[in-house]
Amino acid sequence: MIAPGRVRSGSRVLALWCLDWPAVAAAAVAQVPATGPVAVLAAGKVIACSAIARAEGVRRGLRRREAQARCPNLFIAQADPDRDARLFEPVVAAVDATVPGVEVLRPGLLVLGARGAARFFGSEELAAERLVDAVAAVGVEAQIGIADELSTAVIAARRGAIVPPGDGARYLAPLPIAELAVEPSLAAPERAALVDLLHRLGLRRIGNFAALTSIEVGSRFGADAVLAHRSARAVPERPPSARRPPPDLAVRYRCDPPIDRVDAAAFAGRMLATQLHTVLAAASVSCTRLSVFAETESGEQLSRIWRCAEPLTPEGTADRVRWQLDGWLTRRDGARPTAPITLLRLEPVEVVASGALQLGLWGGVGAQDERARRALIRVQGLLGGEAVRVGVLSGGRGPEERITMVALGDEPVPAADPALPWPGRMPQPAPAVILVNRPRVRLEAADGTPVQVTDRGLFTATPARLRWGSRDWQLAGWAGPWPVDEQWWAPESRTAAAGVAARAQAQLAGEPADVRVLLLIYYSETWRAEGLYD
Repeated sequence: MIAPGRVRSGSRVLALWCLDWPAVAAAAVAQVPATGPVAVLAAGKVIACSAIARAEGVRRGLRRREAQARCPNLFIAQADPDRDARLFEPVVAAVDATVPGVEVLRPGLLVLGARGAARFFGSEELAAERLVDAVAAVGVEAQIGIADELSTAVIAARRGAIVPPGDGARYLAPLPIAELAVEPSLAAPERAALVDLLHRLGLRRIGNFAALTSIEVGSRFGADAVLAHRSARAVPERPPSARRPPPDLAVRYRCDPPIDRVDAAAFAGRMLATQLHTVLAAASVSCTRLSVFAETESGEQLSRIWRCAEPLTPEGTADRVRWQLDGWLTRRDGARPTAPITLLRLEPVEVVASGALQLGLWGGVGAQDERARRALIRVQGLLGGEAVRVGVLSGGRGPEERITMVALGDEPVPAADPALPWPGRMPQPAPAVILVNRPRVRLEAADGTPVQVTDRGLFTATPARLRWGSRDWQLAGWAGPWPVDEQWWAPESRTAAAGVAARAQAQLAGEPADVRVLLLIYYSETWRAEGLYD
């Protein structure tokens, strides 16, 4: 075991962090002035905001209405990873032109080896100054952190600190335990839950967590906690590297015709990602560091390295290829390629054994999920892109409207913004199963007369029974009706054509036990089953 603070020769890491990058990118696209407050939302909550917005009381995690109540002139933008990656490319290019060997962790954060930069510029402090100036030249503010280990350098970058060699554990010790989960590109999705548990157990500082032994952490918390514990102790991690990847795992694509459009680049990237993961699966390995290489018709060569906290999936690989090509092809500073792209190559820079994908007791990337994903991609290759579709949360009032089906691997863009208020939408929880064919059912009163909905949105009688084909249930309870009154002004809408429309919930009594609560919809004087609840 390597003791905390013992540094390997030449292992210093430099991290460059662009503050509030999603908000900066959104403001740049919308041409919001530098004095304007900006917030970026995902699923109706703030995930990033500018410093001016924070001065007005806006914080991450706030709902849209609360954020706007605190800052009425707040500019709201939706999360867009493609936009963030596209606008981050000039920053990466500026850093790479100053110090080669850049690795992108995510849009807004990159790392590189500090040893070469310090030797070239004379010291780590001078190297940090030159990199900040290089990024400022493209109109972006950045902070630098330098430390022995990557995670320590990223945490230090948020404070603009240079941690002396061998002093990583001492620097981290007084910091809040939440710092271990603040950077998603270095932590598993369950890291936030781990940090919350540690906080409730009384481990409020990173030093408190680092004081535990590795055996205590591994036996109690799980695999990701072991990684977090290593970060807390500042023990050696894998350093940034620009070494050439194993040639037998690389895949390439000769572009014919050459690619000069983002949509064509995205299609080629998705196809190449599928090929890469087929090769990786055959070798029983997974990729954690990926090099994206492109060559143009005029001989220009472009390359970037992406580092990931977890092994890449085909979708994650395709996303990074699309982001990178989009950034190259749409650069606004005049440094975009002068000719179309004729060659694409994906090279795994670092791989891990496929055993790293096995599902543990505390979650993680599961082998079953990975096998299912590969099978779906195989089906998609045999039957076409539209043969396999996945649901994306969308905006709407009814449960069917809140799901947008997109082809597997395509950009998960909803048909309507789910963050909008949508007054009159169905209350939570949503049905577990949506019945697309909407089979007819018969809702009856105790005397057998059919129950309908009046023009005033009321039941004509108290529901007591429900018939569905040959099945007959007594009702243990019911809720509703809730009128459905959408786009009544549009003759082509289903609501306008159906006349009175409403939804209701029916709780079934007795057997069979596989159906308990139904979501019903009423239109054209007929009740239909729209969904099933767990």
